[in-house]
Parts: sequence; C-alpha cells; structure tokens
Amino acid sequence: MVELLAPARDKRSVSAAINNNADSVYVGITDYNMRANVANIDIGDIKDIVVQCHDNNKKLYVCTNTIVSDNQLEKYGKQLDKLEQYDVDALIISDMGMINIANKSSIPLHLSVQANITNVEALKLYKELGISRAVLSRELSLKDICIIKRKSPIEIETFVHGAMCVAVSGRCFLSSYFYDRNANCGECLQPCRQEWVLKSTENKELILSNPENNSIENSRILSPRDMCMIEHIPDLIESKIDAFKLEGRARPADYVATVTNCYRQAIDLYESGEWEKKSPDLLLKWKKELSSVFNRGFDTGFYYRTPKLTSFDNKATYKKVDIGQVTNFYKKINVAEIKLWSDLEVNDTIIIQGNKTGSITEKVTSMQVNGVNVDKVSKEDVGIKINGIVRENDHVYKKVQIKDV
Repeated sequence: MVELLAPARDKRSVSAAINNNADSVYVGITDYNMRANVANIDIGDIKDIVVQCHDNNKKLYVCTNTIVSDNQLEKYGKQLDKLEQYDVDALIISDMGMINIANKSSIPLHLSVQANITNVEALKLYKELGISRAVLSRELSLKDICIIKRKSPIEIETFVHGAMCVAVSGRCFLSSYFYDRNANCGECLQPCRQEWVLKSTENKELILSNPENNSIENSRILSPRDMCMIEHIPDLIESKIDAFKLEGRARPADYVATVTNCYRQAIDLYESGEWEKKSPDLLLKWKKELSSVFNRGFDTGFYYRTPKLTSFDNKATYKKVDIGQVTNFYKKINVAEIKLWSDLEVNDTIIIQGNKTGSITEKVTSMQVNGVNVDKVSKEDVGIKINGIVRENDHVYKKVQIKDV
C-alpha cells in the first residue's frame, strides 16, 4: 500500500497527523530545513516525537534539506549523532556535502525535492551515494513519473497536495533580490504571492488588476494555485508511486488534521475496491473540507498539464478565533471543563488543539455552568461534552465562517 506522509511544524501537528492515520510524519529542525521562518522543532524535542510516532507505528522523517556552508557542516555532524541516537527513520536531504556526512550514520537518506530529480540516470547516481528514496520534481507530468518509476532503482515519492512554487522546485532568487533572504536556505518571504505591475523601459505601467470589479486575482501573475490531487488518487496509486507527500509544514494542526484525514480516506477507499461506488459523494465532502482550511484555490500541478491559473491569498472558508483553554477533562463522562474568555453558544463549532491532542473539531451540542444547562456563555468556566479525548491546557478556538470566499 502507498505511504501517506504528513507535514508537521510542531508537536500539535505531529499529533494531528498521527491521530488522522498518516503513515509517516516529516518535521524540520532549526538551521537545516526549508521552512526556517515558521516551522522549526528543537532537536531536543525530536526524541519524544520519535517515541510518540513509533508507539503509534508511524515513521518520523527529519528535514535537513537546505544548502549549507562549511561552518554549518560541523554543527550538522553533531546534530546527526543525536538524530541517530533518537532512531529517526530517515533524513530528507539535498546538499551533497550533507549527504556525504550523513552517509557516515546509519540513518536512511531520502532525497529532497530541492534536488530537482527529473530522470532515472540521476536516481542511479544518487543510489550509489546512499539515497534510498527520492522526492521527484514537482514539474514532472504523471506520464513522466510512470516512466521513471518503472526504471527507478530506489523508492519514489511525490507531492499530491499543497502549495506550488513559481520557480523550479524552489530555486527562486526573488526573496534574495528584494529582502536579502535566501530561499534555498529556507528563508523565502514569498514576494511571488504579492500583486505585480508590469512596467516598460518608458515607464509605461500595465496594472493587471481591474479596479472596477476588484479583480485582484489577475495581478497575482507569479502565484500559482495549490495542488489538489484527491480526485485522482486512482491514477496516482496505479502509477506505483511509493509515497504520497502532503505539503504544509508552515500550516497549523487543524490544516494537518483535515488534509491528512481526507487523503487517508481516499486512499483507503480505493484500496477497498469501492472507489467507483462511493467516491462521487465522498469527493464532494472531501473537497469541501479541503477548501475549508488554508488554500489558494486548487489545480493539479504539472500532473496532467502545465498549470496556468493564478491565485489570490487564502481561500479558506473558516477562521479560528481563540476563545479559551481546557482546565480539566473528565474521561469517564467525556466532558471538558473550559475557561472561556469569549462568547460561545450551543451549535457553535470549536477546535481544540494541544501537543498530544493534535487538533479535533467538535460541534457544541450542550453546555453546563455549575450543573445547569445553558445555551450561551461568555467569559466563564463551562462544561462541554466532547466525543474525543482532550487534555488540560489544550487551546480552544471557535470556528467562524468566512463570508464571500
């Protein structure tokens, strides 16, 4: 069966991935991953995360996939010793110097998408260098991937959901040019996501957005839509890809929970042989759920054609409003005691997140204050029936619908 690999930026997201049945989780550590600005896990926490993953029969991969200088390699060697002791399942890596050092450890090596692999000969070479799996370039078509898979001497992994980059597998210098922040070292500030104006040498400007109808979408000429391949799961599985990768190490736990759960269901449905019968209805449900969390609109990347549609910012259909914190959980009766600092009503939907809880979503069906049923509360302690298991100090958010998305 194909492996489902989920992203995590922190302990909450790790738990969200595990609780929603990812087969494996990938995280980044400080100084050596491509989400340097937002998605770093301290190496001291990796040990606990490995134990958590292994206790749940999941694998943990650690991203060390930036381009580095000589002075960074000495520190990397020391961190590598710790990662080996912690028994991580693989390193995701791209720099040749780091590959050379990492080969001295017993940790399996997976080649990052940053290496931009587009042919079998490259895979043969990387196998000789100790690589056991490669993430193929996002610029390949499904036909190209099938050809490579048939001849590949190592495992193949591809992205199936999440952000697409306007540059070839992240090789972009816009961030360096405008902000002196190196995208290849994980510091990209994404100027490609802004609105752009074309200007000629005679200072003639072509403003691409239309003020009359506020067509801001047209000015995002460098911002591609996100990839979403959930309706094409049969094609992907039949191509014999070894692992489906979900992008999103900069995203919160509810994003990880939602996306992982949808793709897990889709994979399991196809493997059960019931795709033709049940997928028409379920695809509507999955697409609605995927649209509810962060996204820039959806496309199929390069799998079937060169993508041409551009994107405005986040098109999620809800936002999270911080309203409280769990102070106690009574497991026998599945009731959470929550300290509120905002309003909450029966029929509201809440999201509860924590390091072990991950992210769970619950519709409030009843509430009690001092043993008395209430329909609305504000800034006080309240008891709420919960289907899942939550924990003291978990954060509570109200799910608020965004209009006119």
